[in-house]
Amino acid sequence: MMIEFRCERERARQWMCRETLSVNGRDVPVQVAWTTTAESRPAGLEALFELERMVLRKGRRGGADQLKIIPERSQAHTGNADVIVDFTHAARDPDCSARLYLRPLFNGVPGENAALAAILAGDLPVIEIVNELDGTVLDRGHPSGEIAVGLSGALETVMARTLTMLAAILSGAPRLVPELAYSAGARTSQSAATYVVRGLALSIAKEIYRLCCYAPHWHIGWRYSDHADVWQTRNLSGPDWKVLGDPGHRFYADPFPVKWKGRTFVFFEDLDHRVGKGIISAVEFDHTGPVENVVPVLEEPWHLSYPFLIEDNGELWMIPESSEHRDVAVYKCVRFPDKWERHCTLLSGLELADVTITRHNGMYYLFGAWRDGTGGYSDTLAIYYAEQFFGPWRPHASNPVLMDRASARPAGNFVTINGGLWRPVQDCSNGYGAALGLAEVLELSPTTFKQVVRHSLQPGPAWPGRKLHTLNRCGELEVIDGSRVQPKTTAFVNGPISAVWPLSGSGVARRSGGRSRGVPNSVLTAD
Repeated sequence: MMIEFRCERERARQWMCRETLSVNGRDVPVQVAWTTTAESRPAGLEALFELERMVLRKGRRGGADQLKIIPERSQAHTGNADVIVDFTHAARDPDCSARLYLRPLFNGVPGENAALAAILAGDLPVIEIVNELDGTVLDRGHPSGEIAVGLSGALETVMARTLTMLAAILSGAPRLVPELAYSAGARTSQSAATYVVRGLALSIAKEIYRLCCYAPHWHIGWRYSDHADVWQTRNLSGPDWKVLGDPGHRFYADPFPVKWKGRTFVFFEDLDHRVGKGIISAVEFDHTGPVENVVPVLEEPWHLSYPFLIEDNGELWMIPESSEHRDVAVYKCVRFPDKWERHCTLLSGLELADVTITRHNGMYYLFGAWRDGTGGYSDTLAIYYAEQFFGPWRPHASNPVLMDRASARPAGNFVTINGGLWRPVQDCSNGYGAALGLAEVLELSPTTFKQVVRHSLQPGPAWPGRKLHTLNRCGELEVIDGSRVQPKTTAFVNGPISAVWPLSGSGVARRSGGRSRGVPNSVLTAD
């Protein structure tokens, strides 16, 4: 197979400088055919991109930087490609003989200007890949801008995720095209110069903030609730949320509660701001709250977070997020709660974050936020399945099954409500971990997947702050997390401390009778 990228000569960018595209793990040859169009572009765009490169990226090159075209390597349409991907807004050549003619659209419009228009209006565009031979939309996705730096970084992210979608289409796997609404125009559009200047000012403000405060600083909320839980109320109302205290220079996030051998512990990511690497720690709870000091339970040379717990064959296992190490590893609990040994690797050679497993119709399903080395970390969902917990694990027929920054990344354990399967999801529409969605899984098999986000939860009066990105439950103990301002000069007491949030003065959470309809897989038990 030969792929031809049709790109505008006047907009030659570094991301176009490629000789292959990885499809099904195989490098497929790519040739770039340069074309000239009459479409104008924002005034001074390349100068603004260069300013961002020097100031925001400290001189590092990026995919949106200008590409110098070597004349002897420049070519027009060759006519010998099996697949043409047209990144321009020019009309399709009616005499084209390629078996597949694909055109990326950005909020329904082709060309780089369309992508830039959406970004300048305040959001990344919805990407669609259309087969121009019959008008079919082959895939649709909404990328995350969580790591995009400036206008050039946003454009680079959009194009990186466009290539991700193209590779999935060309793999031959059936695509599960989601319904995603365009969001461009939600804010007033601005000029490229205004956008860049505002971005530079915001970057300076963030640097000043980081000099004064630890950022981000996550903290864990907990409460006891026997019937007014989040899955039943669909909001954060009910008993007051209390905060698990931290030493100030460390943050706590990704709480997973479990009751094991008669004792209840909450496991979580424990990150020392001074080191910048997370470990897994735990704290014991009784009917009043945390009763002992926080204890470290698992550390590796690489970053660990999101300590997903699962029971199988009478043993307790942990799958901490270790995408930095590019594997999905299982640790066995050899002494509860503080001794874990690496047992095996379920998947290797891939970036898969926040792995969460459920059993459904006699099969195990493993969900994770997948990344192919570029773009955001929270917009693409991959699923694997197996008949046994230890595998072999096989990829879903349509991996990646979803690209949507509002509903892809896992946010905690699956729950069963009235016989239906639900999952909490991270809503990163307004930044990483900004909100939670409660998604009902309508279809799940080795070849199908469909979910609908029924409810959205955001920080507010019941849980002040800017973030909300994990939800779990064990019995009557319910846990979430969020972020707060943490000045570097503030002295904090070491160890787990609880405070009512919002501050009520009583220090006691309200309790009430009844039982929730939601049955969470706090520890998933194998049949």
